[in-house]
This record gives sequence, structure tokens and C-alpha cells, in this order.
Amino acid sequence: MENSKRTFTLSEKVTVEKVSYKNRYGITVAADLYLSNDVDKSKKYPAIVVGTPYGGVKEQGAGIYAQNMAERGFVAIAFDESFNGESSGEPRHTSSPDIFVEDFSAGVDFLGTRPFVDRNMIGAIGICGSGGFSITAAQADRRIKAVATVSMYDMSRVKREGWEDGMTDEQRNQYLDELGEQRWKDFENGEVKLTPRGAPEKVDENTDPISYEFYEYYSTKRGFHPNSITQFTMSSDMSFMNFPLMNYIDTISPRPILFIIGEHAHSRYFSEGAYEMAAEPKELYVVPNAGHVDLYDKVDLIPFDKLEGFFTENLLE
Repeated sequence: MENSKRTFTLSEKVTVEKVSYKNRYGITVAADLYLSNDVDKSKKYPAIVVGTPYGGVKEQGAGIYAQNMAERGFVAIAFDESFNGESSGEPRHTSSPDIFVEDFSAGVDFLGTRPFVDRNMIGAIGICGSGGFSITAAQADRRIKAVATVSMYDMSRVKREGWEDGMTDEQRNQYLDELGEQRWKDFENGEVKLTPRGAPEKVDENTDPISYEFYEYYSTKRGFHPNSITQFTMSSDMSFMNFPLMNYIDTISPRPILFIIGEHAHSRYFSEGAYEMAAEPKELYVVPNAGHVDLYDKVDLIPFDKLEGFFTENLLE
């Protein structure tokens, strides 16, 4: 893949290979495999599967994380979620909590069958929405030996409870009725309706701060990628009402969890709540002077030394 297709510059210290593999639903997951130029494929290395922000693709922030971890000696893959990016699956832009969780385990399947990966030393990094999916994957998939989340969003909580848990029962039921009506329309029309963009294409003085933050990343040269439309099928939201992500977070113990949040992130309440529910060992790491989206791509703020130390300690011991 050409550098121009990424939102960041490819490091001279790594090589990237386009790979793909099936998840247990038969969907082909597209991923970029990052390896340090110093890798000796006759040896075995620790590995990390990296998930994208919700609505993002592997050529954006997830690729930045995979590249930097590869520079530090880890085998790393950044993948597109099923139905999105270069991964297969129909209808396009479906959002499925179950399948997005499965995509992490499928990444573990792939990494653990590479001859140069030690399958007992595999971890996961989830950014934004994939932070919640990585936690849920680790709850059941004990092959994930350590998990780190960055600017985590719990999408099931957003869909069920609204922003900052502000949705009433009446509002929730009204939205479920709307989703039910939309399913009939999708069925009759033979095509699905998409949600509004998560990142607006244009902003003005009336744009709320959260939308503006996403606009600055997804809708400008900084993070724009044509495969990242920040929209999903509207009917997908019904699944999140029935699929809480964090119910068994305490069962990840004694495997460790690292929650990374920006000091000024609008989303920090998700990580703080999950941290309270998780059992030891766990750590909540606050990045000074950082917001939510800052930790997608601002390498001067992203605590890669912290991530390297976390995974070195917990995968190599």
C-alpha cells in the first residue's frame, strides 16, 4: 500500500504487509501487519492486535499504534472491522458488537499461527470504540494476556443510556420504536439507511465541542480517509441495546488492564467507570493536556513508552 493512502508517514524502521484472514462468521478481515526491520523470523516475538476508533480504519490511528509498537519489537496488526474499510461483509457499514468483538479474537487466531509469534504472548490495544470491544474480547478469550484501551468509548452504554447516561426509559423506547420502523423500510426498499456522520463534514459557531473535535480529525487533512465515513447502518443500534460490553470485566483478572485517557477528554468517564468495575491488576493512566482525539494520532502525546513497558512486563514475564 502506498504511503499516500495512510494518514501518517510510514517509518523507515518497519515493513508493512497487507494480510487477511477469516473470522468465525466467515467474514474476511483486512489488516496491515507491521514488523520491525530487525525481526528475525526464525525467532518468536510478542504480538499485539490493534483496533480502530469507532468509524475509523487501519490506515489512521490504529496504524500509528501498530507501527510504533513494531518499532519497539512487537509484531503488530491494525485491522478494519467487519463490514467496514477493506474487510468484507454485507450490508456495508454494519456495526455489530458481537462481530466487532470477534474480530479481535480472529486477530489473535492469525497472530498465534505465525511461526515468528509466541502465541502465549499476545495482547490487545483498543482505541475509542474498539477499547470496549477489546475489553469484551478479553473477558472470554484468555489468549489475550494483557489489554490496553486508549480514549475508550463503551458504545453499548452510549446506545442504551445516551450520552453521560442521560436517556430516559421513555426516550429509549421511542428510539427502539424508530429502529423497528426503519427495519421495515430497509426490508421494503432493499437498502439500509445510515446514521448521520459521527464527524460532521462542515462546522460553524453552533457546532458542539465533541462534534467539532471529531470534525478536526476525520473531516480534515489531518485524519481524513475515504474508507472512514463515520457512519453505520441505523438498524445496527438495535444490537447494542441487547449487548452490554462490560458485564464481566472483573473476570479478566489476573490478566492486567491499562486504561489510558486524556486529561481533558470528554470520554474519560467511560474509562473511569470501567476501571472501577475491573479487578486488579489494573491501572488508569491520565495523559496531561490531552483530549480524546489527541490520542488517535499525536505521537508527542501518546504514551508509547507506557504501552511498551506495560506489554513488556505482562507479555514477556
